[in-house]
Amino acid sequence: MNFALVGGFVLVLGALLIAGLLWLASGGAWQTRQDIYLSIMEESVAGLNLNAPVKYMGVDVGKVQAIGLDAANPKRVRLLFAIDRGTPIRVDTVAVLKTQGLTGIAYVELDGGAASSAPLQAVAPERYPLIRSKPSLSARLENVLTTVLTKLDSTSSSLNALLSPQNQKAFSSTLADIALLTHTLAERRSTIDAGLNSAAKTFDNSAELTGQLKRQAGPLLARIDSAALAVERMGLETAQASSSAGRTVVDVGGDIKRFSAVALPELQQLMGEMAVLAASLRRLSEQAERNPGALILGQGAVPDGPGEALEATRKPRGERP
Repeated sequence: MNFALVGGFVLVLGALLIAGLLWLASGGAWQTRQDIYLSIMEESVAGLNLNAPVKYMGVDVGKVQAIGLDAANPKRVRLLFAIDRGTPIRVDTVAVLKTQGLTGIAYVELDGGAASSAPLQAVAPERYPLIRSKPSLSARLENVLTTVLTKLDSTSSSLNALLSPQNQKAFSSTLADIALLTHTLAERRSTIDAGLNSAAKTFDNSAELTGQLKRQAGPLLARIDSAALAVERMGLETAQASSSAGRTVVDVGGDIKRFSAVALPELQQLMGEMAVLAASLRRLSEQAERNPGALILGQGAVPDGPGEALEATRKPRGERP
């Protein structure tokens, strides 16, 4: 029997077995390829460790590969996720830090990612695609509690100012005045009751008087209405008379205009002729006063003027002027 051959076969078989175990430990044919994604948290990641699970809607899809502070802003934490290839990481996917039960072990939950959204891609200057993050439940509770505590502190300060010694004295004085007023009202209860009864009777009398006034005012209101109607009719008649007078004035105005256009020129001409006749009569009366016989005998020959007689003597006898 060749022991060397058997020993060689055992060594080769052992090597193959070790290689197979190593291959199976690394995943072998079932090893899933993973993609690296980046997420930046603006809160404490206490309880989150390396290789902490990354879940998508509760399903394990990867692990936390690296945890570190942001060099540009120490208040932010940079997380690298190794997520199985094929996981639907889209532009609207968000990462939230959560804790598991009461143990306080933290993990990362991915949420969102509508089917119509585009796949998430790396954008410069980042090397890996950046998954947006939102505050965890504990961070939101902390913010709410901080706000509530701030408001409680402000309210407490306001109450302390309201309950200062000066205000306490004022409150005590007000309460004493109220007690005194209450005691006084209790002592005067009978008087107050009598006054209220009198006021009630007065109201009843006033109501009765108002009813009587309404009943008596009925006829008076009717007469006032009749008088108002009469005044209204008189106003209408006056308006009609004014309208008629206006039309009459318009008609008279038209007649005056026609008289001025037609008869007035003839009247002016007649007045001119009468003036000429009056002047002729005045000259005739003056001549009658100077020579009354002229009305019967007529006027004689007009005497020669100066020089006319001398010129007549120089002319020959047979000539007549």
